[in-house]
Amino acid sequence: MKNLVVIIGSLIVAFAFNFFLVPYGILSSGISGIAIMIGLITPFDIGLLNLLLNLPLIILGYFKLGKQITINTLICVISLSGFLYVLPVVPLTDNILLSTIFGGMIGGMGVGLILKYSGTSGGLDIIAIIVSRTSNFSIGLLLTGMNGIIVLISSFAFDWNIALYTLLSIYITGKMIDAIHTNHVKLTMQIITSKGEIIRDDLLKSIYRGITITEGYGGFSKEKKHILMTVVTRYELLQVKEIVRHYDETAFINIFETVEVDGLFAKKQEGLG
Repeated sequence: MKNLVVIIGSLIVAFAFNFFLVPYGILSSGISGIAIMIGLITPFDIGLLNLLLNLPLIILGYFKLGKQITINTLICVISLSGFLYVLPVVPLTDNILLSTIFGGMIGGMGVGLILKYSGTSGGLDIIAIIVSRTSNFSIGLLLTGMNGIIVLISSFAFDWNIALYTLLSIYITGKMIDAIHTNHVKLTMQIITSKGEIIRDDLLKSIYRGITITEGYGGFSKEKKHILMTVVTRYELLQVKEIVRHYDETAFINIFETVEVDGLFAKKQEGLG
C-alpha cells in the first residue's frame, strides 16, 4: 500500500513538472530542479538526470534514515524519473503565472503525499528530513531555504523573471508540503507492554530517538509491565506503532502532542535511555 502511494505521489509530481513547470523553464525544488535546468540547456533527458543525481543522496539516506525509507525513496526516484520520461511536455495553460502557481501546488501535494507515507522524492528531501529530526524546523521551511541556491543559479542560466517564478513555485511547494506532511510536529509516546526489552532493542535500531524505560504492573492483572517513553515526529509514529504491534498486539500505547522539546532531541546526543 505504501509503495503504491509513493508511486501515485511520483506521478502527481511528474504531472506538475511536465504540464506546468518545464514548458516555461520554471524549476522545481531540490535535485529535480537541477535536473530540469540541466535538461533545458543540454540534450540529456530530465528523467535520466534526476535518477543519476539522486543516487549519492539515496546512499546517504540508507545510512542516516534506514533501509525502509531508502527502499521507498528508490521506488519514488525510479517512478518519478520514469514518469518524467514517459509523460509529454505540454503546457496546460498559456499563462506562466498560472503554471507557476498550479505547478507549485500540485508538485507540493505529490511530495507531501510521498513524505506522509514514509518516503521521500529524493534529493534535498533526504537532507531536510535528517535536519528536521534534530531540530524544530519544518521540512517545508528547510526545503525553501536550501532551494534559494537554485533560484540564484536559474537567474544566471536563464533570467531574473524565470528565477522569480521559480522562487514563487518553490515557496508554494513548501507550503503545500507542510500542509500535508506535518513531520516537524513532535509526539510523546507511552508504551505499556510485557515485551519491553525486545521492543526497546528494535526501536533503538530503527529510529533516531532515545527511550526511557520504567517498570510497573497491571492494576487488574498485577502482571509486570515495562513502560517505554519516547518523543518522536509524526513521520516516525507509524513505524514505531508497527514495531510495537509486531511483538505485542495487546500493548497499550498512549500518544499525545508535545508542545515543546527543550534539550537535545537525537538519540545519540540526549540523555534518554
